[in-house]
Amino acid sequence: MAGLLFALFCLDIAFGDTHIPPSRVLEVLSGGGSRAQRFIILESRLPRALTAVVVGAALGLSGALTQSILRNPLASADMLGITSGASLGAVAVIVGTGGATTGFAATVGTPLAALLGGLGTAAAIYVLAIGRDGVSGLRLVLIGIGVNALLLSGISWLLTRASLLEASRVQLWLNGSLNAADQSHLAPAALAFALAACVAVASTRTLAALRLGADTTRALGVRIQTQQAVLLTAAVVAAAVATAAVGPVGFVALAAPQIARRLLRAPGEPLVGAALVGALLVVGADLVARTLFPADLPVGVVTAACGGPFLLYLLMRVNRKATLS
Repeated sequence: MAGLLFALFCLDIAFGDTHIPPSRVLEVLSGGGSRAQRFIILESRLPRALTAVVVGAALGLSGALTQSILRNPLASADMLGITSGASLGAVAVIVGTGGATTGFAATVGTPLAALLGGLGTAAAIYVLAIGRDGVSGLRLVLIGIGVNALLLSGISWLLTRASLLEASRVQLWLNGSLNAADQSHLAPAALAFALAACVAVASTRTLAALRLGADTTRALGVRIQTQQAVLLTAAVVAAAVATAAVGPVGFVALAAPQIARRLLRAPGEPLVGAALVGALLVVGADLVARTLFPADLPVGVVTAACGGPFLLYLLMRVNRKATLS
């Protein structure tokens, strides 16, 4: 997976308005190449490709954490409304600042509002779904779907209040676009991914215990509600900051852990595998969006087109398991 990711990463940098052979890309990344090639690759395309890798890995890791904790393949930041909460916060700042693309509001206000929106949404859903044995996966998914619908209506209301400039920028952002990705977007997403990864690595034993059910987990000495809250917070931070960087990229957090689980034949959602698959999905979608269509599509359009059928597949599998049991 890492080898395939590196190959897609180089191809994503190579293709664009000016085609650069992959061999030249490797030469520039190792310190060579002409001045024009270094400018195109290092200044223009490399930040975008790195942002795609980090955002995809953060979403994949976030999905693996939520699905492992709740033991539900449908539990992910986009299905639970976390990304909608982050989107609502970001859209509120964009509309409130008149669609500004530079300055404090763009570099700090939008990511901060997205993070607070995602955390606030997660806290509300967690409080509503908590029970005696911790958080029930099915109850949390159902509550998350309802909250998600409420948040989407709030975004639609803000769009009706926005000017044409504000609405156009919001609409592009809501489709999950890497067009404006740069160092200012990459750094917060990388930091959030690193924090979530550290929490996940330190909690591998807890994650393994949480997959065994509430009674077994409690017998192993795990404080269910506390550990669930810590791990869900890490998952929400990773998803919210990734959403703040490029907008909501749908279905990556949902699909990446399940694809990794089937490829690796793992008993649960593999954290490293999910992060790698998430990065593969976003980088691959960005490459497809820029090379196979006449216009430069937002990456979220491609992931949504591929993620819809995968969601139907998961729903059929869950329904079949419920029928058999």
